[in-house]
Amino acid sequence: MTAVEGIVKARQSLPARIASRAGGGVLRVFLILVGLFWLMPTIGLLLSSVRSPADIASTGWWKTFADPSQFTVHNYASLLDNSTITNSLLSTVAITVPATLLVVVIGSFAGYAFAWMDFPGRDWWFMVVVSLLVVPVQVALVPVAKLFGQIGIFETTIGVIIFHVAFGLPFAIFLLRNFFAEIPRELLEAARLDGAGEIRLFTRVVMPLGGPAIASLGIFQFLWVWNDMLVALIFADSKHPPITVALQQQVRQFGNNIDVLAPGAFVSMVIPLAVFFAFQRQFVTGVMAGAVK
Repeated sequence: MTAVEGIVKARQSLPARIASRAGGGVLRVFLILVGLFWLMPTIGLLLSSVRSPADIASTGWWKTFADPSQFTVHNYASLLDNSTITNSLLSTVAITVPATLLVVVIGSFAGYAFAWMDFPGRDWWFMVVVSLLVVPVQVALVPVAKLFGQIGIFETTIGVIIFHVAFGLPFAIFLLRNFFAEIPRELLEAARLDGAGEIRLFTRVVMPLGGPAIASLGIFQFLWVWNDMLVALIFADSKHPPITVALQQQVRQFGNNIDVLAPGAFVSMVIPLAVFFAFQRQFVTGVMAGAVK
């Protein structure tokens, strides 16, 4: 505590100090309650995934705390034996990873070009990219489906990846261009004086400084593609659907197949959560970048 803080605290009245401490405690309790409320669906799904179908049908998931004997791993054994769900997880990975990497890589190059490279019509092209942000996905479903059908990539993994990359790039370019533009010009000029070309300048200077923004973009894109159902339902291969479509088909065809649905839904949920928490620090840094000078 500094001397100024000590003087300010000493001048506060006793009721003010009590109210300040109580307010901080109330805020912490409130945030904890909000966090628990946010995690409640995940906790409920986890507990349901380790209960038998009979227990799920008879009582709520909260009854597990009073009767721990309900825990069983049979549901996950059934999940591993269900080739539809396991193949759908592989299909989801095959779609999500390339779609995320392509958006990050292409968006990074384009963001750098719009921020620091001079070429004819740069500002006009950037306005076109920004205008694409307001185009809803639903508007493009029918014409893109016809186009993909004509070129032979409808209901293929490549088609789904191309669609996600096309609609993910406008936001990626907009985000990274604004972040890269905040890099001090003197730093880039000093690197150019040392003989760095555009490629080396991008890989050695811009990319390390833009790590938080790139990580934030990767998380956004990964979550969007992994949890997508509309695009996957229309463009994905019906024989090898992603996990969201596979779970929906299980509900439609096998309404009582809860011993597979519960663990499958939990696995589908926990993977993007793990990715988010793994890069949480970079995500927060990227979101807050530029907020404080």
